[in-house]
Amino acid sequence: MPGSGRTDAMQAALAQARRSLRLSNPNPRVGCVITSADGRVIGEGHTQQAGGPHAEVMALGDAQSRAESVVGATVFVTLEPCSHHGRTPPCCDALIAAGVGKVVVALGDPNPQVSGRGLQRLRDAGIDVELLPPDHELARASHDLNIGFFSRMVRKTPWVRMKIAASLDGTTALHNGTSQWITGEAARTDGHAWRARACAVLTGIGTVLEDDPMLDVRLVETPRQPHLVVVDSRLETPLNARLFSPPAGHMKRQIWICHALQDADRQAALQARGAQLIHLPGVNDKVDLAAMLVELGRREVNELHVEAGHKLNASFLREGLVDELLIYLAPELLGQGAGMTCLGPLQRLEDGLKLRFTSSGPIGDDLRITAQVLGPNNLNRFPPSTA
Repeated sequence: MPGSGRTDAMQAALAQARRSLRLSNPNPRVGCVITSADGRVIGEGHTQQAGGPHAEVMALGDAQSRAESVVGATVFVTLEPCSHHGRTPPCCDALIAAGVGKVVVALGDPNPQVSGRGLQRLRDAGIDVELLPPDHELARASHDLNIGFFSRMVRKTPWVRMKIAASLDGTTALHNGTSQWITGEAARTDGHAWRARACAVLTGIGTVLEDDPMLDVRLVETPRQPHLVVVDSRLETPLNARLFSPPAGHMKRQIWICHALQDADRQAALQARGAQLIHLPGVNDKVDLAAMLVELGRREVNELHVEAGHKLNASFLREGLVDELLIYLAPELLGQGAGMTCLGPLQRLEDGLKLRFTSSGPIGDDLRITAQVLGPNNLNRFPPSTA
């Protein structure tokens, strides 16, 4: 994509896409910029909440509000315009009807209902179409922004991000269970920002019983609350648990309790509190975590944010179900206590779980590290669509 002006336009489209980060779930985060023949930006927009306008329609509407003609204009969009009727009409039809001259696309849509059809519809209508190479830095940026959407479309399961707060020596709670707060306010606020971008937050019954958390988003502004998933094999969730309280702003969220054992009375009582029960029996009367991820993918969960105890963390990691670690380390040593996980003990160094650091840096007085799990199931094994 030669030309600094064209690169700037796609970067502006990506900036628009980032405005959908906490908004568009379960739809992808998409931005769109429209430029005139002389390179002026005449329209821009990003995907709204599910059921609302997509980025292309928002940008066309913006151009109309500016009294700008888009006939023959160039459209820069971070993901292939949709070609199917979902919650909204096809965006490629809106671009065709508007009479644009060219569409530059950062990345093909992995959705089997689209996957090249949007680009072909545009070409069939006589519109010049340019798709960036899959290894282009702007294509990769769009892919990374939509890692959960790609996961759900390609693997049929969410992108699983596990958040852990610990001391520098890896302690997440003292022997007496005290864990609030190991990290500081800035790290906790940042953690809420990561919650806000997820479709759902997951925890285990141990955390519910020990900490009675709400697990909603309170410390940052958000237009929507992520759903809540509780892994509760024996249906032990208290009926007065705080997770049933209305979340911040009284925004509606769904509560999904995944269980293995059956208890008609407990199920009815929890359903009366507003929970949806998902029966997923596995071995040893535990929830089948792999089957749970498939079910969450079916429920349109793109990114799953895990905040659990060391035992459930270990189960996820041991079964190869984690894609990314989000770790906050406090500048203190707490000695023995609960660790990040209860993996091992291993006999060989080569048996350890291999990671790739993707970022690190200070958050207030603490350190935030992100790392992706390496392995055959990691989404980085799946290149962006080249439709």
